[in-house]
Amino acid sequence: MKFKLDLHVHSKNSGDNDADPEETIVRAIERGLHGIVFTEHYSYEASEPVEVLKEKYGNRILVLRGVEFSAAEGHCLVFGVNTDKLSMKYAPIRDVVAKVHEAGGVAIPSHPYRSINSIGDLIRTLDLCAVEGFNGCNMNAFNEKALDAAREMNISFTGGSDAHASNEVGSCYTEFIDLVTPENFIELLKAGRYRGVDTRKISGRLSKF
Repeated sequence: MKFKLDLHVHSKNSGDNDADPEETIVRAIERGLHGIVFTEHYSYEASEPVEVLKEKYGNRILVLRGVEFSAAEGHCLVFGVNTDKLSMKYAPIRDVVAKVHEAGGVAIPSHPYRSINSIGDLIRTLDLCAVEGFNGCNMNAFNEKALDAAREMNISFTGGSDAHASNEVGSCYTEFIDLVTPENFIELLKAGRYRGVDTRKISGRLSKF
């Protein structure tokens, strides 16, 4: 069984929507996801309220936390690091990636070819394990450019809904070969044994399993 994990989910704790995190978790369970990651904007601590929900729903779905961080050039998803403690707000993306790696985490550029808040071709100059290939809020053309870049860079690509409403969760997700746990999550991201999935279209493009 493949492990389906939505790596890019927002709630009202991001400050730009009114999605209830518990409702989002329930919807994710209904849609057959095995896990979701709350990646609130700007601050890792913004997702602290879901800690109680991790305990409540822990026997039904894996709930993890990350952050959608704003580098100088655009957004990236950061996992495994409390970015609030790294003093790097709006730092150049190259510095963000380096500091996150040094701290033992993973930085994955989100929607890299969207017209705003995106890093673009700078991803080709960075030391990355993956880029976000399927973003549920993107036009297909933006996702296709990210997929092409991942292939040319010989790295994996993820999928995430970028949900800002509970009914959007799971529109895109990441399918892991291995069972994901809180303990192995970061190492599995680094290993690249996954692919992004876009449920909004019939055709898909696979990563290097």
